[in-house]
Amino acid sequence: MYGHQGQILHVDLKTGKIWTENLPEEWRQIYVGSRGINAKLLWDYCKDPEITWDDPRNVIIYGPGALTGTTAPASGRTSVTTVGCTTGMYLKSNTGGHWGAELKFAGYDHLVVHEIADSPSYIHIENDHVEIKDASGLWGKDIIETDTLLKKWHGEDSRGLYIGPAGERLVRAASIQCSLYHAAGRGGGAAVMGKKNLKAISVRGTQPIKIKDPKKFAEVAKEMRELLRADSGAQSLHEFGTSGSIAGVNELHAFPGRNWQTGYTPNVHPITGQALNEKGYLKRRVACFGCTIGCHRYSVIDEGPNAGIASGGPEYETFGALGNGPGIIDTEGVLLLNELCNRIGLDTISAGTIVQWAIESYERGVLTKEDTDGLELGWGKLEETIKAVEKMALRDGKLGELLGDGLKIATKKVGKDSYKWAIMNAKGLEQSNVETRSAKAYALAFAVNPRGNDHLMTETFAEFGASPEAVELIEKLTGDKKWASPHFTEYRAEIVRWHEDCYEITEALGFCVFTSTAAYGVNPDNMARLYSAATGLKMSEEELMLSGRRVVTLEKAFNVTRGATREHDNLPWRLMHEGAASGPLKGEMNSPEELKEMLDKYYTLHEWDLKTSWPLKATYEKLGLKEVADYLANLGKLPQ
Repeated sequence: MYGHQGQILHVDLKTGKIWTENLPEEWRQIYVGSRGINAKLLWDYCKDPEITWDDPRNVIIYGPGALTGTTAPASGRTSVTTVGCTTGMYLKSNTGGHWGAELKFAGYDHLVVHEIADSPSYIHIENDHVEIKDASGLWGKDIIETDTLLKKWHGEDSRGLYIGPAGERLVRAASIQCSLYHAAGRGGGAAVMGKKNLKAISVRGTQPIKIKDPKKFAEVAKEMRELLRADSGAQSLHEFGTSGSIAGVNELHAFPGRNWQTGYTPNVHPITGQALNEKGYLKRRVACFGCTIGCHRYSVIDEGPNAGIASGGPEYETFGALGNGPGIIDTEGVLLLNELCNRIGLDTISAGTIVQWAIESYERGVLTKEDTDGLELGWGKLEETIKAVEKMALRDGKLGELLGDGLKIATKKVGKDSYKWAIMNAKGLEQSNVETRSAKAYALAFAVNPRGNDHLMTETFAEFGASPEAVELIEKLTGDKKWASPHFTEYRAEIVRWHEDCYEITEALGFCVFTSTAAYGVNPDNMARLYSAATGLKMSEEELMLSGRRVVTLEKAFNVTRGATREHDNLPWRLMHEGAASGPLKGEMNSPEELKEMLDKYYTLHEWDLKTSWPLKATYEKLGLKEVADYLANLGKLPQ
């Protein structure tokens, strides 16, 4: 087989059974790889709505991209798919680094983990040698300790994927770490691993990946690299990372602070990528497998009482969620919080958003000192913020138990209208730091995201018109470059629909989505040509984008089995009912009326039912998903 390795590896943690199955040829054509095939596997194993995230029947699936492990630029990504603990619905998270390439080199396109181990375990893979091993010596260890031990036991060339103490304690914001720089962070996939008593997966592989047409593949890959090198946004990503844009976003009054009560912060410079460089904290730039950009940071504190603290990042989202959000406008303070989360295995976005809710709840008197275990929470209090994050990660005390369950459960426990300042939507995921009140395509994309409201399923950065490439794309999608502005509601559905498909195929192939939806050197046309050259399968741009739409619809169908309706496609109460605090769009909000109009157009473009948001039977059949329609019909989940 060319491109793919042709094998799906299965591990049953309960019985110890390990087996492989051939990757179906049909799946390579209609689902392509990674996120797409993961979604198909999850549907096959977990479509029964009674299978919850903590049910032994829930599986967790790891899928490197179809081109991961090849010389395709920036193609080192891996999708992790399961029934998520934060929302109880479909969860896809994605990580970079080198783990996915190593799994491909070991000879596998996907790893499906079944059941629950009787005691702490980890999986060791070395080509066709696969075993379940005792993890009692790893349980309780943090990420750095776990990484060190796995490399000691299995060699420096092995690659590890692991959970920290937060995942072991089933914290809903726990992240799956893939090295010290990368995480499949969103949605609590680490808690699923923790529930399965699965601490880590160590992989070492030596098998090559065959390319059907090496000459053509090299030509298209070179074209992609040259386009990325010329892209106007790529150099900034390399120089300053994602946090290089913070100052500009702040000037737009779109950098959320104090639990989204502010959009502008005076003297925001200490929590920017530029400050990391200028103050000497940045020690090196780090690239994922095959990447020519290298947007990841490695930062170290050299002096003072915190000397020696080091970790990957921080990125834009971390500076937002754990810096501007709780009012920590201090480079070193955010470095400490970032290192804590990376070491203990906690998603920085959810961790920061949850703590911000706790601070505001304490200020309002909804949480008392007894509820916070004596912590006097407040904006700009670094020591208290660190302690709150630690408590959450370890489920320590009353506050730790409350925050460890995430905002969806915490707001129900606390009551007193506390959901109104909880930055999550009806699905229950804590929102990432995009000010959707002034970015309307993002608002729609966040609302319909099957895993909850964030940017990592459909990145619509082009709507800002921040580069010539972005403006050109918006003109292509809408017919007029004037729509390259985030403040319009017109044509947002068209923009979101295209980006959904592009984002999915980008992940299916294993590319970093920065390359196709933030920079634009990777696009549907050259992705289709590269996939065809790698596999020998004929794949046009239109067919590849149709595969994206098919997977988006399958992901939607999975949530339909879990009771999702149109009411779940919304945005946080605060953003729907309270206006932006300052700036040129002061008072602007994501009103229910505005969102309804965009949703109607979006569902129409998808050929989904306007009342329920459920895909129509004819839509499933058109996409080759008749068996999905038949199953939903038996559940009474097809629109009448």
